[in-house]
Amino acid sequence: MSSAAEQEAVAGKPAAEDGHPAVVVNGARRAASPPAVPAWPGTPVPLGARFRTGPDQVAGTNFALWAGGAEAVELCLFDGPGPGGRESRVRLTELTHEIWHGFVPGVGPGQRYGFRVHGRWDPWTGARWNPAKLLLDPYARAVDGDFSLPPEVYGHVRDWPEQHVADTVRDGRDSAPYVPKGVVVHDGGPDDEWAYDRRPKTPWADSVIYELHVRGFTKLHPGVPEELRGTYAGLAHPAAIEHLTRLGVTAVELLPVHQFAHESHLLDRGLKNYWGYNSIGYFAPHAAYAASGTTGEQVGEFKRMVRALHAAGIEVILDVVYNHTAEAGELGPMLSLKGIDNRGYYRLQADARRYADYTGCGNTLHVVQPHVLRLITDSLRYWVTEMGVDGFRFDLAAALARSMHDVDMLSPFLAVIAQDPVLRRVKLIAEPWDVGSGGYQVGAFPPLWTEWNDRYRNAVRDFWRHALPDVREMGYRLSGSSDLYAWGGRRPYASVNFVTAHDGFTLRDVVSYERKHNEANGEGNRDGTDDNRSWNCGAEGETDDEDVRALRRRQLRNLLTTLLLSTGVPMLVAGDELGRTQRGSNNAYCQDNEISWVDWSLLDDPQWRPLFELTSRLIALRHRHPVLRRRAFFSGRAHSADGLRDLAWFTARGTEMTERDWYAPAATLGMYLSGRDIPGRDERGAPIVDDSFLAVLHAGDRPVSFALPGPPWAERYEVVVDTSREQQADAPGGTHPAGAEIMVPARAVLLLRVG
Repeated sequence: MSSAAEQEAVAGKPAAEDGHPAVVVNGARRAASPPAVPAWPGTPVPLGARFRTGPDQVAGTNFALWAGGAEAVELCLFDGPGPGGRESRVRLTELTHEIWHGFVPGVGPGQRYGFRVHGRWDPWTGARWNPAKLLLDPYARAVDGDFSLPPEVYGHVRDWPEQHVADTVRDGRDSAPYVPKGVVVHDGGPDDEWAYDRRPKTPWADSVIYELHVRGFTKLHPGVPEELRGTYAGLAHPAAIEHLTRLGVTAVELLPVHQFAHESHLLDRGLKNYWGYNSIGYFAPHAAYAASGTTGEQVGEFKRMVRALHAAGIEVILDVVYNHTAEAGELGPMLSLKGIDNRGYYRLQADARRYADYTGCGNTLHVVQPHVLRLITDSLRYWVTEMGVDGFRFDLAAALARSMHDVDMLSPFLAVIAQDPVLRRVKLIAEPWDVGSGGYQVGAFPPLWTEWNDRYRNAVRDFWRHALPDVREMGYRLSGSSDLYAWGGRRPYASVNFVTAHDGFTLRDVVSYERKHNEANGEGNRDGTDDNRSWNCGAEGETDDEDVRALRRRQLRNLLTTLLLSTGVPMLVAGDELGRTQRGSNNAYCQDNEISWVDWSLLDDPQWRPLFELTSRLIALRHRHPVLRRRAFFSGRAHSADGLRDLAWFTARGTEMTERDWYAPAATLGMYLSGRDIPGRDERGAPIVDDSFLAVLHAGDRPVSFALPGPPWAERYEVVVDTSREQQADAPGGTHPAGAEIMVPARAVLLLRVG
């Protein structure tokens, strides 16, 4: 609590709409510089800060801010480097459709700025205007400076002695020295030359996604110059791109690169938000990932990264967080939207002092509001048209699909995306759940959308730890999850199949730990899920037991092989192909260190190098064979007189599975994929014909005899993948006649080409 003198009121106590007094304490001690020249009227569009030529060919910047309900808006211009700088204020006097705007002559690229918004302080009705707080422009193209969270950046008095009403007492201290500033960016420079850029436009069915963290992927890469490691330029470096092309992935899915802030509870523990799911600037590339500078240079660096990846045939997908912001709930900081129009941007409860929280992060953006929907779609279009990206993965997408309270697949957000001529043409991936009631929506999103399929992850993990009661679930997941997606014109590639993601164990940890080990997060190991569906192969954590270590490597091969042979779109996580470990952490969101960074020394380790080679080989096999990346669901019906079907399932006895077999406990499953019956035609209109394959998956702890099906399925079988082998040769298991019984090793996948 501040001293009595510091609690001097800087305003009276006006009655709020419901009669509550508005208390204002901690008077500002930092005087603003004299006002700058008055702003010319300017225009209300586009929103944000846009450098241009104004009347009489005078160069300057047009500023426009939507602030519904505000009483006044001041543009704040800062000179000099660093968090401070002399501040000049320019009153924006023009108001058009709730947009405050003005053109300021002489203001150009590199100018640092923010806004102060005036209005009522009445938390009981959701009104939280506080002109003492400098606010980041929601449309800022670049952000300079870091977010720290001292008491001055909170709209309320954070250290008020009566904590149950702390958020109702307005804090009058100036936050400008403690918050980053927006930066005016110059459009049309050499970094905006896209004439020679060619988007890969990889069809969904042909895609292999690689989820990575810009910083963590290159931070330890020995081939990337040290000054570029952990940056956009580092990811664009030939040494980083070479790994992606050798692996064969078609797209990188970048963990959040929108400007984000760190949470106070992490800063208090000396940690930072590493993953970045705490956005505060939806148009700005996160400045900390830039090697070239933070006063606009990060924009050009990001564009060059995109072009470098495109030149290598790799698409760029952004993981975006439009469901909530870094301002948290009523006790969170005031950084941008909360101070511009709290009631307009956020979903509030019936008690408007409180926030509706469908995200678990304290707040939820009010997407049904037209100006909020505009903010999101303007941001999406910007990243596509001006930054060159190829698609988006929407964090907690169910929260965006809520109309008033319930998830609604006819919601304004989904409707706008479906009709937008830019956005409907890019890759759209939903994380199809949120934390609210009815938020789990796997399989429910409309056409155009693909989804992270966590039911695939759960089934595959459970199968290989021998925990499934039967194989029905596994059959659906291997063949494209038709039970979830075969409706409304959706295709198998609506399912983004994954065994691991950034959230949870790495693949190596899935086979090395049965319990989470998140002690380094400082939360008493209470954070992170307890539902890991993992098996440690007999020892918890790292061990010197070579039998356990060999079994773990085999299980890794099984999991990766299953993923890359399944119908749908496979997603890998950076480093899983190398055996990266997080030492048992399943929630490394605040570990910006070796726990999270990719360990490139594994690539030269004889123990782990074969895993990379197998992964690369499987991806190449997938690219060569359209039967492994079907564009339509299997029918299971015979398409020829000999009774051959496009998909058939076999028991270890070599017989087709019956209804009883599907419901019986089983550790072995045979999946036959016919290359003769692939629907569709190639680009020249010719029928698509491919080899046929039999995949045998055996999760049992002892070898099993498997009878190879005879005609019409095959005359002979050639083994092309055998995960029981550490090293994969061109023909690791030789050729076998149809009807022969082969011995499938314990816990192994055999892929056999049919002849």
